Amino acid sequence: MSIAGRCEGFLMLPAVLLPFLSVPFFTHARSFLMTTPNRLLPFAPRRAVQVLAAVGAAALLVTGCGSDSDKGSDGKSDNASEASGGTRTVKDATGTAVKVPANPKRIVTLTQEDLDAVLALGVKPVGITNGQGLSKPPAYLADKVKDINVVGNLLQPVMDKVVAAKPDLILAGDMQDEQMLKQLREITPATLVTMAPTDDWKLSFRGIGNALNKINDANKVIGDYEAKAKKAGEGLGDNKGAEVSIVRWNPDGPSWMEKKQFASGVALDMGLKRPKTQDKDGNAHTPALSLEKINEIDGDWLFLSTLTSDGEKALKDVQEKPAYKDLGAVKKNHAVTVNGSVWSTRGGPIASTVVVDDIVKALSAKS
Repeated sequence: MSIAGRCEGFLMLPAVLLPFLSVPFFTHARSFLMTTPNRLLPFAPRRAVQVLAAVGAAALLVTGCGSDSDKGSDGKSDNASEASGGTRTVKDATGTAVKVPANPKRIVTLTQEDLDAVLALGVKPVGITNGQGLSKPPAYLADKVKDINVVGNLLQPVMDKVVAAKPDLILAGDMQDEQMLKQLREITPATLVTMAPTDDWKLSFRGIGNALNKINDANKVIGDYEAKAKKAGEGLGDNKGAEVSIVRWNPDGPSWMEKKQFASGVALDMGLKRPKTQDKDGNAHTPALSLEKINEIDGDWLFLSTLTSDGEKALKDVQEKPAYKDLGAVKKNHAVTVNGSVWSTRGGPIASTVVVDDIVKALSAKS
């Protein structure tokens, strides 16, 4: 479980435990549990042991969520400590405990998902990478990153450029190259893997929010997005609850997105459905389909994206073929081309609002 999930768990502790979480009791309970031999606990009253165990778990949880040096003994922020460079210990998406600045100032992001997240939290990074399949930052964020230095391509940073950015925190997306992670941690130990292979954007975003000491802000951003998605879906009139097909066109054919893939999740948050052939759990996409199986991409509405110029050319070529023209969505003029650097990625809060707006624009238009 990510540290964000642990923090949320603490916030949902039963009310009966909250009186025990004063600082004096908190400290003594934790000390008791850590020093009392296990063999003595069975002879303590069962209810007392349960309460102490729960408080002990809360103690360890708060230690993970909180700061090593940014809290005074009264539980309030210690501004002097923060000014002197206090740190907090968080866990990244791999479960690794990492010390990060209490209030990081110089952040480098290595994926557009990390970039999307920090911008949504009102933080401007000092170094970024190009978008997925691009030689420049993603277009939907371009106006927000005009004067930020690019330090490499997606998950392929140029180390000298990262060093020049003087980061105090590096957000490394779903980086799995251990050698590269080692080099990044030599630049700053505060290097976090922010997304595991099966994480959705909300879980990753909460983890980033926690790393930036902005977990409450992250939760608010998610709440605002979910309210927007729900309202938008309810306002689609005759298209409310429609079946939407979400497809990425590759050079060798189309791939439809599984239900937990980013854009698919946004559609579901809007109350839309997926065609029966695409009603499959997972956060990936299918292998490229041949023209003989192109009917699998059909639906009430068809959203098509590409990530490369070769994919774009392949889509234009197939649009002249009878198999494509026979699709129900195409016949109804319900096939819509969308930005692949938004729709075909792992997503983020800013990207999610773009997908909502794209869907509303298409489904609200008169056929």
